[in-house]
Amino acid sequence: MTATAPAPSTARARATALLPRLALVLATLLATLFTAAAPATAHAALTASDPTDGAVVATAPAQVTLSFSEQVAMGDDSIRVLDPQGRRVDTGELRDMCSGNTVRYGTALHSGLPNGTFTVAWQAVSADSHPISGAFTFSIGAPSATEVSLPTTTAGGGPVGIAYGIARYAAYAGFTVLVGGAAFILLCWRRGAAEQPLQKLVVRAWVTLTAATLAMLVLRTPYTGSGRFADIFDLDGLRAVLETKTGASLVSRLLLLGAAALFVAVLFGVYARRMQDATSEEEDKDTGDLTFGLAIGGAVVSGGIAATWALSEHASTGVQPGLAMPADILHMLAVATWLGGLAALLVALHKVPGIERSAVRRFSGVAFVSVVVLAVTGVYQAWRQTGSWSALTGTEYGRLLLLKVALVAVLLGVAYMSRQWTARLAEAPAAREGAASEAGGQEVTTDDVSRETSSAAATVTVPADPERAAQLARQRAALENAREKRVRDADPDRAGLRRSVLVEAAIAAVLLVVTTILTSTEPGRTVEQEAARGSSATAVPDRAVKITLPFDTGGQNGKGSVRLELDPGRVGANTLHLWADNGDGQPFDLPEVKVAFTLPAKDIGPLPVVPDQAAPGHWTASGVQLPLAGEWRIDVTVRTSDIDQTTVQKTVKIG
Repeated sequence: MTATAPAPSTARARATALLPRLALVLATLLATLFTAAAPATAHAALTASDPTDGAVVATAPAQVTLSFSEQVAMGDDSIRVLDPQGRRVDTGELRDMCSGNTVRYGTALHSGLPNGTFTVAWQAVSADSHPISGAFTFSIGAPSATEVSLPTTTAGGGPVGIAYGIARYAAYAGFTVLVGGAAFILLCWRRGAAEQPLQKLVVRAWVTLTAATLAMLVLRTPYTGSGRFADIFDLDGLRAVLETKTGASLVSRLLLLGAAALFVAVLFGVYARRMQDATSEEEDKDTGDLTFGLAIGGAVVSGGIAATWALSEHASTGVQPGLAMPADILHMLAVATWLGGLAALLVALHKVPGIERSAVRRFSGVAFVSVVVLAVTGVYQAWRQTGSWSALTGTEYGRLLLLKVALVAVLLGVAYMSRQWTARLAEAPAAREGAASEAGGQEVTTDDVSRETSSAAATVTVPADPERAAQLARQRAALENAREKRVRDADPDRAGLRRSVLVEAAIAAVLLVVTTILTSTEPGRTVEQEAARGSSATAVPDRAVKITLPFDTGGQNGKGSVRLELDPGRVGANTLHLWADNGDGQPFDLPEVKVAFTLPAKDIGPLPVVPDQAAPGHWTASGVQLPLAGEWRIDVTVRTSDIDQTTVQKTVKIG
């Protein structure tokens, strides 16, 4: 008898028509987000401060300024200055002093500060959404004892950091299983949409991802700020988080999860019923449009959710962000299709005895394609985030990356074993499908179990006693589970595949942990760049800078030379000595001498210095602050009379 497929209902037709429209809207949203994403670099670092760490200044500065290597997000309470007794002496108002490529922030200090050692504690959020912090001291007049202890923990640490890390792992795991489970059903086993174990797996993954995203949103304020759980109730802090790139990404993820809920409802509602009612011949004919719509809609929604990570973390910063973000999305989708599909296959092998061998073979092909995409995008990401072979072993990021590669290699080895079991399943006779040997040498199939269960249900009379009825229901359920387990475990090839996939799933769980830690670790390329900046400073010999500059003001007795000495000639506080000689080599008692320092490469300066005369022809100044290493230009202005003046200059390297 040939079955005739029922005509699709109005609700089904609407669902089929809605999905392509939803895909178009989400694709437009993604394009807008990519266009708005601005390039930046990862993990900003403090490059200079005024006063510098450990500096001793003669008079109290009017403000404290901090310079960063890249753009950061700071608030009014991001810079705190404490006196020796631990009292705040800053005004609490953040001053944005950024100009051009210079990223500098400061805060004003109260007047009348006493002598002693002061502590500057700061915190910010780098462009890749990770919090950074630090502290240093400077002294006015002379160093003194202080009651302030420098923080031993970094921003994003402590119990709040642990909770935020758990939420991030749960989000990655939920996304992986949600996308991989749905892909397994649509690409490998369409009839699995009607199986309750797979439905529970995908729905629970959606719930996990949604709950983890909400947790990250409310924990963002204490994670990047005080580190106190009580701040999750700070509405002003939450409002500030929503204005950041990370907050916008989390909110976008929640909106996309609403679309994902619609996708899941159609997949396990209309689509599951269609697949349950259709025969094998009708499966491809009558469900083709709905399958195509679900595939397109699911791909766009999955890509959109993956983009919320790409737009707010490492992929959106550093070199080539325009290429790195699409590569990161493909990488995440490949991981989810492989590892999430693996979880779905494990559940199907364990809970659904009737899974077809063809579904297992199709997943093997899908997993192979996913691994190829994973390898290509992974190699690109590794180059982008490390930049050199030395960073693989010389940085924490590189070592974690090597561990991740090792886990992937082990996972591929186990996957190869799974492919061997899959091949054995394909070669097994059709008569062994779902069979198990019983005591008399007979075979028990899935159909036998269904007939026995139906027969048992037909002959059992439900007693009037509710307690007795519940007891019988539990006994029947236990009997049915035992029969299904006997069928499931009877096929040695299927049992071997299930054990192999279980090992794969365990390794995949560890792999997700390493990936979560990796995404919150400073990239190796950035670490090496910061080390290079430090090494370039120490490359300069530890000796004073000495230069001689001849001058001619053009007036009578206007010729001579100045000898300048800057000790120790390094970043931080320096002592300046300047001697002036006339044309006969005698001390030249000039009416006025001024010095200025400029760092053109960083748009710093001129920083003026007016030295005090210590003796005829000799001037000196202490506490000359040079905040950054580089090629500094020294301008010396000398005046030999009321109208005769000139400026001479020379560039020196400051380490």
